[in-house]
Amino acid sequence: MTDTSGRLLRLLALLQARREWGGGELADRLEVSGRTIRRDIERLRTLGYPVESLVGPAGGYRLKPGTDIPPLLLDDDEAIAIAVGLGTAARSSVSGIEETAVRALVKLEQVLPAHLSRRVRALGSAVVSPPAAGPTVDPHHLTVIAAACRDSECLRFAYRRRDGVETRREVEPHALVNFGRRWYLAAWDRGREDWRSFRVDRLTRPASMGTSFTPRELPAADAAAFVNESIRGSPHRFEARVTLHAGAAELEGRLPSHLGSVEPIDARTCEYRTGDDDLSWLALRVTMLPVDFDVHEPPELIEHLAEIAGRLSRATRPGNAA
Repeated sequence: MTDTSGRLLRLLALLQARREWGGGELADRLEVSGRTIRRDIERLRTLGYPVESLVGPAGGYRLKPGTDIPPLLLDDDEAIAIAVGLGTAARSSVSGIEETAVRALVKLEQVLPAHLSRRVRALGSAVVSPPAAGPTVDPHHLTVIAAACRDSECLRFAYRRRDGVETRREVEPHALVNFGRRWYLAAWDRGREDWRSFRVDRLTRPASMGTSFTPRELPAADAAAFVNESIRGSPHRFEARVTLHAGAAELEGRLPSHLGSVEPIDARTCEYRTGDDDLSWLALRVTMLPVDFDVHEPPELIEHLAEIAGRLSRATRPGNAA
Protein backbone atom coordinates (compact mmCIF):
# COMPACT_ATOMS: atom_id res chain seq x y z
CA MET A 1 0.00 0.00 0.00
CA THR A 2 1.45 3.42 -0.95
CA ASP A 3 1.86 6.16 1.63
CA THR A 4 -0.91 8.17 -0.03
CA SER A 5 -3.37 5.25 -0.07
CA GLY A 6 -2.64 4.37 3.53
CA ARG A 7 -3.09 7.99 4.57
CA LEU A 8 -6.44 8.16 2.74
CA LEU A 9 -7.64 5.11 4.64
CA ARG A 10 -6.55 6.62 7.95
CA LEU A 11 -8.22 9.91 7.03
CA LEU A 12 -11.46 8.10 6.16
CA ALA A 13 -11.34 6.18 9.45
CA LEU A 14 -11.01 9.44 11.37
CA LEU A 15 -13.96 11.00 9.53
CA GLN A 16 -16.06 7.94 10.34
CA ALA A 17 -15.06 7.97 14.01
CA ARG A 18 -16.32 11.47 14.83
CA ARG A 19 -19.01 13.80 13.51
CA GLU A 20 -16.79 16.81 12.78
CA TRP A 21 -13.06 17.47 12.51
CA GLY A 22 -11.08 20.66 12.24
CA GLY A 23 -8.64 20.75 9.35
CA GLY A 24 -5.75 21.42 11.75
CA GLU A 25 -6.76 18.45 13.93
CA LEU A 26 -6.67 16.11 10.94
CA ALA A 27 -3.32 17.47 9.86
CA ASP A 28 -1.87 16.93 13.34
CA ARG A 29 -3.28 13.39 13.58
CA LEU A 30 -1.83 12.39 10.21
CA GLU A 31 1.34 14.46 10.63
CA VAL A 32 0.95 16.27 7.32
CA SER A 33 0.27 19.85 6.22
CA GLY A 34 -3.11 21.46 5.87
CA ARG A 35 -2.57 21.60 2.13
CA THR A 36 -2.10 17.81 2.03
CA ILE A 37 -5.33 17.34 3.98
CA ARG A 38 -7.19 19.47 1.46
CA ARG A 39 -5.81 17.41 -1.42
CA ASP A 40 -6.72 14.15 0.34
CA ILE A 41 -10.25 15.39 0.98
CA GLU A 42 -10.63 16.06 -2.75
CA ARG A 43 -9.37 12.52 -3.49
CA LEU A 44 -12.01 11.08 -1.17
CA ARG A 45 -14.69 13.13 -2.91
CA THR A 46 -13.48 11.85 -6.27
CA LEU A 47 -13.85 8.29 -4.92
CA GLY A 48 -17.48 9.01 -4.03
CA TYR A 49 -17.26 9.85 -0.35
CA PRO A 50 -19.52 12.85 0.46
CA VAL A 51 -17.15 14.93 2.59
CA GLU A 52 -18.55 18.34 3.51
CA SER A 53 -16.47 21.42 4.28
CA LEU A 54 -17.43 23.30 7.45
CA VAL A 55 -17.58 27.07 7.63
CA GLY A 56 -15.69 28.67 10.49
CA PRO A 57 -12.51 30.44 11.53
CA ALA A 58 -10.43 27.25 11.36
CA GLY A 59 -12.55 25.35 8.84
CA GLY A 60 -13.21 21.65 9.06
CA TYR A 61 -14.76 18.55 7.50
CA ARG A 62 -17.37 15.88 8.10
CA LEU A 63 -18.91 12.96 6.24
CA LYS A 64 -22.30 14.04 4.94
CA PRO A 65 -25.18 11.99 6.38
CA GLY A 66 -27.18 10.24 3.68
CA THR A 67 -29.10 7.16 2.67
CA ASP A 68 -25.98 5.28 1.54
CA ILE A 69 -23.46 4.37 4.22
CA PRO A 70 -19.85 4.48 2.98
CA PRO A 71 -17.73 1.35 3.56
CA LEU A 72 -16.49 1.07 7.14
CA LEU A 73 -12.85 0.41 7.93
CA LEU A 74 -12.74 -2.35 10.53
CA ASP A 75 -9.83 -4.33 11.91
CA ASP A 76 -10.27 -8.05 12.66
CA ASP A 77 -11.31 -7.61 16.28
CA GLU A 78 -13.82 -4.87 15.41
CA ALA A 79 -15.40 -7.00 12.67
CA ILE A 80 -15.78 -9.98 15.01
CA ALA A 81 -17.21 -7.80 17.78
CA ILE A 82 -19.86 -6.40 15.41
CA ALA A 83 -20.75 -9.83 14.03
CA VAL A 84 -21.14 -11.37 17.50
CA GLY A 85 -23.14 -8.35 18.67
CA LEU A 86 -25.52 -8.64 15.74
CA GLY A 87 -25.85 -12.36 16.29
CA THR A 88 -26.99 -11.89 19.89
CA ALA A 89 -29.12 -8.78 19.26
CA ALA A 90 -32.27 -10.87 18.86
CA ARG A 91 -31.97 -11.67 22.55
CA SER A 92 -31.29 -8.11 23.66
CA SER A 93 -33.47 -5.60 25.49
CA VAL A 94 -33.80 -3.42 22.38
CA SER A 95 -37.28 -3.72 20.89
CA GLY A 96 -37.82 -4.52 17.21
CA ILE A 97 -34.14 -5.10 16.43
CA GLU A 98 -34.23 -8.84 15.76
CA GLU A 99 -35.02 -8.85 12.02
CA THR A 100 -32.84 -5.81 11.34
CA ALA A 101 -29.90 -7.42 13.13
CA VAL A 102 -30.25 -10.58 11.06
CA ARG A 103 -30.26 -8.62 7.78
CA ALA A 104 -27.19 -6.64 8.83
CA LEU A 105 -25.38 -9.81 9.91
CA VAL A 106 -26.03 -11.47 6.54
CA LYS A 107 -24.53 -8.45 4.76
CA LEU A 108 -21.49 -8.41 7.03
CA GLU A 109 -20.80 -12.13 6.67
CA GLN A 110 -20.83 -11.76 2.87
CA VAL A 111 -17.79 -9.48 2.99
CA LEU A 112 -15.85 -11.02 5.88
CA PRO A 113 -12.59 -12.77 4.94
CA ALA A 114 -12.71 -16.56 5.26
CA HIS A 115 -10.60 -16.69 8.43
CA LEU A 116 -12.91 -14.20 10.18
CA SER A 117 -16.06 -15.98 8.99
CA ARG A 118 -14.80 -19.21 10.58
CA ARG A 119 -14.17 -17.45 13.89
CA VAL A 120 -17.61 -15.81 13.87
CA ARG A 121 -19.37 -19.11 13.07
CA ALA A 122 -17.44 -20.87 15.84
CA LEU A 123 -18.48 -18.25 18.37
CA GLY A 124 -22.07 -18.30 17.16
CA SER A 125 -22.35 -22.07 17.51
CA ALA A 126 -20.77 -22.16 20.97
CA VAL A 127 -22.49 -19.23 22.66
CA VAL A 128 -26.12 -19.55 23.81
CA SER A 129 -27.95 -16.66 25.49
CA PRO A 130 -31.52 -16.81 26.80
CA PRO A 131 -33.95 -14.11 25.61
CA ALA A 132 -33.92 -11.01 27.78
CA ALA A 133 -37.05 -10.35 29.82
CA GLY A 134 -38.44 -7.09 31.05
CA PRO A 135 -38.77 -3.63 29.51
CA THR A 136 -37.37 -2.95 26.06
CA VAL A 137 -36.17 0.30 24.50
CA ASP A 138 -36.55 1.83 21.07
CA PRO A 139 -33.28 1.42 19.10
CA HIS A 140 -33.87 4.86 17.53
CA HIS A 141 -33.84 6.37 21.02
CA LEU A 142 -30.49 4.74 21.72
CA THR A 143 -28.93 6.11 18.53
CA VAL A 144 -30.25 9.65 19.15
CA ILE A 145 -28.96 9.61 22.74
CA ALA A 146 -25.62 8.06 21.79
CA ALA A 147 -25.06 10.72 19.10
CA ALA A 148 -25.81 13.49 21.59
CA CYS A 149 -23.35 11.95 24.07
CA ARG A 150 -20.69 11.67 21.37
CA ASP A 151 -21.14 15.21 20.07
CA SER A 152 -21.70 16.89 23.47
CA GLU A 153 -25.09 18.27 22.40
CA CYS A 154 -27.90 19.04 24.81
CA LEU A 155 -30.86 16.66 24.69
CA ARG A 156 -34.55 17.10 25.48
CA PHE A 157 -37.11 14.35 26.06
CA ALA A 158 -40.31 13.44 27.87
CA TYR A 159 -39.79 11.31 30.96
CA ARG A 160 -42.15 9.23 33.09
CA ARG A 161 -40.99 9.03 36.68
CA ARG A 162 -41.40 5.87 38.73
CA ASP A 163 -44.54 7.38 40.34
CA GLY A 164 -46.08 7.79 36.88
CA VAL A 165 -45.73 11.58 36.69
CA GLU A 166 -44.80 12.85 33.19
CA THR A 167 -42.06 15.50 33.01
CA ARG A 168 -40.00 17.29 30.36
CA ARG A 169 -36.23 17.19 30.77
CA GLU A 170 -33.35 19.08 29.21
CA VAL A 171 -30.00 17.45 29.91
CA GLU A 172 -26.33 17.35 29.06
CA PRO A 173 -25.95 13.63 28.21
CA HIS A 174 -22.82 11.87 29.41
CA ALA A 175 -23.14 8.16 28.61
CA LEU A 176 -25.49 5.22 28.11
CA VAL A 177 -25.18 2.33 30.57
CA ASN A 178 -26.66 -1.15 30.20
CA PHE A 179 -27.43 -3.19 33.31
CA GLY A 180 -28.92 -6.51 32.24
CA ARG A 181 -32.44 -5.90 30.95
CA ARG A 182 -32.37 -2.13 31.49
CA TRP A 183 -30.67 0.82 29.80
CA TYR A 184 -29.84 4.03 31.67
CA LEU A 185 -28.68 7.50 30.64
CA ALA A 186 -26.25 9.32 32.92
CA ALA A 187 -26.70 13.06 32.40
CA TRP A 188 -26.54 16.51 33.97
CA ASP A 189 -30.15 17.74 34.41
CA ARG A 190 -30.13 21.42 33.45
CA GLY A 191 -33.47 22.15 35.15
CA ARG A 192 -32.51 20.56 38.46
CA GLU A 193 -28.84 21.56 38.19
CA ASP A 194 -27.62 18.14 39.29
CA TRP A 195 -26.55 14.76 37.95
CA ARG A 196 -29.33 12.26 37.28
CA SER A 197 -29.75 8.76 35.84
CA PHE A 198 -32.74 8.06 33.58
CA ARG A 199 -34.32 4.73 32.63
CA VAL A 200 -34.34 4.79 28.81
CA ASP A 201 -37.53 2.67 28.60
CA ARG A 202 -39.34 5.49 30.46
CA LEU A 203 -38.08 8.10 28.02
CA THR A 204 -39.91 9.25 24.85
CA ARG A 205 -39.31 11.67 21.98
CA PRO A 206 -35.59 12.34 22.57
CA ALA A 207 -34.21 15.09 20.33
CA SER A 208 -31.01 17.07 20.12
CA MET A 209 -31.44 20.74 21.06
CA GLY A 210 -28.63 21.74 18.68
CA THR A 211 -26.76 23.36 21.57
CA SER A 212 -23.25 22.23 22.46
CA PHE A 213 -21.94 22.01 26.01
CA THR A 214 -18.62 21.50 27.73
CA PRO A 215 -18.67 18.09 29.42
CA ARG A 216 -18.69 18.22 33.23
CA GLU A 217 -16.75 15.92 35.52
CA LEU A 218 -18.89 12.97 36.56
CA PRO A 219 -19.13 12.55 40.39
CA ALA A 220 -18.05 8.90 40.15
CA ALA A 221 -15.25 6.77 38.72
CA ASP A 222 -17.25 6.20 35.53
CA ALA A 223 -20.82 6.24 34.19
CA ALA A 224 -21.52 2.65 35.25
CA ALA A 225 -20.45 3.40 38.83
CA PHE A 226 -22.60 6.56 38.87
CA VAL A 227 -25.71 4.74 37.64
CA ASN A 228 -25.04 1.91 40.10
CA GLU A 229 -24.88 4.36 43.01
CA SER A 230 -27.96 6.18 41.74
CA ILE A 231 -30.01 2.97 41.55
CA ARG A 232 -28.95 1.83 45.00
CA GLY A 233 -29.61 5.25 46.52
CA SER A 234 -33.11 5.70 45.07
CA PRO A 235 -36.09 4.45 47.10
CA HIS A 236 -38.24 1.79 45.45
CA ARG A 237 -41.91 1.07 45.88
CA PHE A 238 -40.97 -2.22 47.55
CA GLU A 239 -37.83 -2.49 49.72
CA ALA A 240 -36.84 -5.99 50.84
CA ARG A 241 -34.80 -6.99 53.88
CA VAL A 242 -33.56 -10.58 53.76
CA THR A 243 -31.26 -12.64 55.98
CA LEU A 244 -28.99 -14.91 53.93
CA HIS A 245 -27.62 -18.07 55.52
CA ALA A 246 -24.07 -17.61 54.24
CA GLY A 247 -21.18 -15.35 55.08
CA ALA A 248 -20.79 -12.09 53.17
CA ALA A 249 -17.37 -13.20 51.90
CA GLU A 250 -18.89 -16.38 50.44
CA LEU A 251 -21.38 -14.32 48.40
CA GLU A 252 -18.88 -11.78 47.09
CA GLY A 253 -19.29 -11.47 43.32
CA ARG A 254 -22.40 -13.69 43.24
CA LEU A 255 -24.97 -10.90 43.73
CA PRO A 256 -24.98 -7.93 41.29
CA SER A 257 -24.04 -4.84 43.27
CA HIS A 258 -26.48 -2.61 41.36
CA LEU A 259 -29.41 -4.73 42.56
CA GLY A 260 -28.75 -4.54 46.29
CA SER A 261 -26.32 -4.43 49.19
CA VAL A 262 -24.93 -7.12 51.48
CA GLU A 263 -23.90 -6.45 55.09
CA PRO A 264 -22.35 -9.12 57.34
CA ILE A 265 -24.21 -10.18 60.50
CA ASP A 266 -21.74 -12.83 61.63
CA ALA A 267 -19.44 -15.41 60.02
CA ARG A 268 -22.39 -17.50 58.79
CA THR A 269 -25.12 -14.97 57.97
CA CYS A 270 -25.52 -11.59 56.29
CA GLU A 271 -28.30 -9.14 55.49
CA TYR A 272 -29.33 -8.48 51.90
CA ARG A 273 -31.29 -5.33 51.03
CA THR A 274 -32.79 -4.92 47.59
CA GLY A 275 -35.77 -3.17 46.06
CA ASP A 276 -37.91 -2.79 42.97
CA ASP A 277 -41.04 -1.00 41.83
CA ASP A 278 -42.38 -4.29 40.45
CA LEU A 279 -43.30 -6.81 43.14
CA SER A 280 -43.10 -9.78 40.73
CA TRP A 281 -39.54 -8.93 39.66
CA LEU A 282 -38.53 -8.44 43.30
CA ALA A 283 -39.97 -11.85 44.18
CA LEU A 284 -38.12 -13.47 41.28
CA ARG A 285 -34.85 -11.88 42.37
CA VAL A 286 -35.28 -13.17 45.92
CA THR A 287 -36.22 -16.70 44.86
CA MET A 288 -33.10 -16.81 42.66
CA LEU A 289 -30.81 -16.19 45.64
CA PRO A 290 -28.11 -18.90 45.68
CA VAL A 291 -28.45 -19.76 49.41
CA ASP A 292 -31.16 -20.32 52.03
CA PHE A 293 -32.78 -17.13 53.28
CA ASP A 294 -35.42 -15.57 55.54
CA VAL A 295 -37.56 -12.68 54.27
CA HIS A 296 -38.44 -10.07 56.90
CA GLU A 297 -40.08 -7.30 54.88
CA PRO A 298 -42.03 -5.90 53.14
CA PRO A 299 -45.25 -7.77 54.01
CA GLU A 300 -46.39 -7.60 50.36
CA LEU A 301 -43.33 -9.56 49.30
CA ILE A 302 -43.82 -12.18 52.04
CA GLU A 303 -47.44 -12.67 50.94
CA HIS A 304 -46.46 -12.87 47.27
CA LEU A 305 -43.74 -15.44 47.97
CA ALA A 306 -46.22 -17.51 50.00
CA GLU A 307 -48.56 -17.60 47.00
CA ILE A 308 -45.69 -18.71 44.75
CA ALA A 309 -44.68 -21.38 47.29
CA GLY A 310 -48.25 -22.69 47.31
CA ARG A 311 -48.35 -22.98 43.54
CA LEU A 312 -44.98 -24.72 43.49
CA SER A 313 -46.09 -27.11 46.21
CA ARG A 314 -49.22 -28.05 44.30
CA ALA A 315 -47.26 -28.44 41.07
CA THR A 316 -44.79 -30.86 42.65
CA ARG A 317 -47.17 -33.09 44.62
CA PRO A 318 -46.66 -36.83 44.21
CA GLY A 319 -48.85 -38.16 41.43
CA ASN A 320 -48.66 -35.03 39.26
CA ALA A 321 -45.91 -36.51 37.14
CA ALA A 322 -47.09 -38.36 34.05
